[in-house]
Amino acid sequence: MGLEDLFNVVKTRFNGTAEEEQPEQQQADSAVKVPDNMLFKCPRCLNVIMTDELEKNLKVCPECGYHSRLTATERINLIIDKESFKEFDTDMLSANPIDFPDYEAKQQKLRDATGLKDAIITGECTIRGERCVIGVMDSRYMMASMGSVVGEKITRAFEYATDNKLPVIMFTASGGARMQEGIVSLMQMAKTSGAVARHSDAGLLYITVMTDPTTGGVTASFASLGDIIIAEPKVLIGFAGRRVIEGTIKQRLPDDFQSAEFMLEHGFADMIVERKTMRRTIAHILKLHKGGKA
Repeated sequence: MGLEDLFNVVKTRFNGTAEEEQPEQQQADSAVKVPDNMLFKCPRCLNVIMTDELEKNLKVCPECGYHSRLTATERINLIIDKESFKEFDTDMLSANPIDFPDYEAKQQKLRDATGLKDAIITGECTIRGERCVIGVMDSRYMMASMGSVVGEKITRAFEYATDNKLPVIMFTASGGARMQEGIVSLMQMAKTSGAVARHSDAGLLYITVMTDPTTGGVTASFASLGDIIIAEPKVLIGFAGRRVIEGTIKQRLPDDFQSAEFMLEHGFADMIVERKTMRRTIAHILKLHKGGKA
């Protein structure tokens, strides 16, 4: 039985199809014991591979190069020097400023499921020996929407970097503003942008790395303000959705609109970097910026 057949067995079992309604061969296949999360089906090329093989390849599809999403912890471990990370603001929790129904319960459920306190982890680290401040958004937590905690942690990270004359690397991945916090969420756009401006005025380096997806108010604020903007291949980058824009301008957009490649071609992104070379590329830029030998 091939991997595609095995994937179909797993899918059938997951969907709860009654055994008596399955074809005879499929019933026989269903007897195969398949561990949970054993297989990964690429959403782009539909190639089926073993999950452990995908993880060995840094969660990049070996057939088409699709860059699957990483958790914040996975991203940090991939980029930084071992045992160099010192996390900031570990106990910061969101309030419910507009008394949005069930917001506290949803937050607690996500904290239990992800082990995160909110949608970003920030801290100080070294990358190939180069000291810097790093922030990594995690799309598992409310699609990494920017609420009061995310905005505050980003602002404090930039302020720490400014005070200590350190570069900042921000890995962005967001669905935009967290509307459960109303105007407080939207205010984070101005607050984070102000912190980036002060960091820039101090002559310090800021690198944005856009991962899939980077949209909404995050794109419209700190994510777009990097001195150097890097993107992973074929990730979604934009503000409003395609249908909203097409409805507004009454024109059909190009098929690759809001892709990293489109952004590079039109001057928004500076480079597209594959995951396997991201750590080396960032370290190279950090060394060049401080005048060291790369």
